[in-house]
Amino acid sequence: MPPPRILSESELASLIDACARISPDIPLRGRTMATLIGLLASSGLRSGEVVRLDRTDVDLTNGVLLVRKTKFRKDRLVPVHTTTQAALRHYVRERDTAFPQPKDQAFFLSSRGNRLSATGLKNGFAEVRKFAGLDDGKPLRPHDLRHRFAVTRLSLWHQQRANVQALLPLLATYLGHASYSDTAYYLTGSVDLLAMAAERAFLDGGAA
Repeated sequence: MPPPRILSESELASLIDACARISPDIPLRGRTMATLIGLLASSGLRSGEVVRLDRTDVDLTNGVLLVRKTKFRKDRLVPVHTTTQAALRHYVRERDTAFPQPKDQAFFLSSRGNRLSATGLKNGFAEVRKFAGLDDGKPLRPHDLRHRFAVTRLSLWHQQRANVQALLPLLATYLGHASYSDTAYYLTGSVDLLAMAAERAFLDGGAA
């Protein structure tokens, strides 16, 4: 498996903006991709977990997602940021206007009104990636947005001089890992993160 590609803020913005260009005659398709990509980047969910979300799994009042059928067959609750809540509400309004009587209870719909499939996500993501100019260099996959979420969170904790090792089990629970040692993999996920950790270790050693 190729190493993850960690998008910058500007690259992520370009990816989301490009969603509006993939199907101009079917606005909901672009809105679905934009909302889904934003959710992947802001929550660290697996792409399979996102496409399996039902309407009843998304609590827009309290900002909590019920993630079922996870990789390890366990359910978990995932809180989301208020800006993510707002984006999900906006999507719901457009989705329900386009399909007031949907064919199933899926949260994310395809352009035909049924559940967006894993293949539909893969194909849409490839189109968006091309329009965003991100086909050059290292390949970009939906799963890379999960890596980006983890690396961004770990970087923030390092900047805050938090006890990262103590917080790893919390991040593991949020990401749905069976063990926090799986989450520790993300500590080596980025050159910037490694440099930050090394600098902090040097400073802490000097302070001692």
